[in-house]
Amino acid sequence: MKASARNQFIGTVSDLHIGTVNAEVYITLKGGETIVASITKESVKSLAIKIGIEVLALVKAPQIIIVTDFGGFRVSARNQLTGVITQVKAGAVNTEIDIELSGGQAIAATVTNDSVEALGLRKGETVTAIFKAGAVILAVAS
Repeated sequence: MKASARNQFIGTVSDLHIGTVNAEVYITLKGGETIVASITKESVKSLAIKIGIEVLALVKAPQIIIVTDFGGFRVSARNQLTGVITQVKAGAVNTEIDIELSGGQAIAATVTNDSVEALGLRKGETVTAIFKAGAVILAVAS
């Protein structure tokens, strides 16, 4: 599959909670990390989502927020993946930050250059990439 979303995670559906309108789909990645996707109940049906199937989870890089220090706060974003920055690619306005997760998969985030400076983002630093469950798009093989 070719898609513009840079973050493409292959995983297995490990849990599924279906509500009246939406469903929560829990995807376990090869490294053991879990991603939660919030999709419609209708999408669960049309994609034939069930526990044990392999899915592709897509997340666009601008949807990723990088946290260096939670400062004792908890956040409502369900997806919190910790890893190490492997690349910092600065542009005129934004910077791409590449993060390697413990299982070997990578996640890319685009943040403003001001944020890179304010957070002191550098190669080798441990950070947490967070994103909302609603930012995840699921795909299945036909």
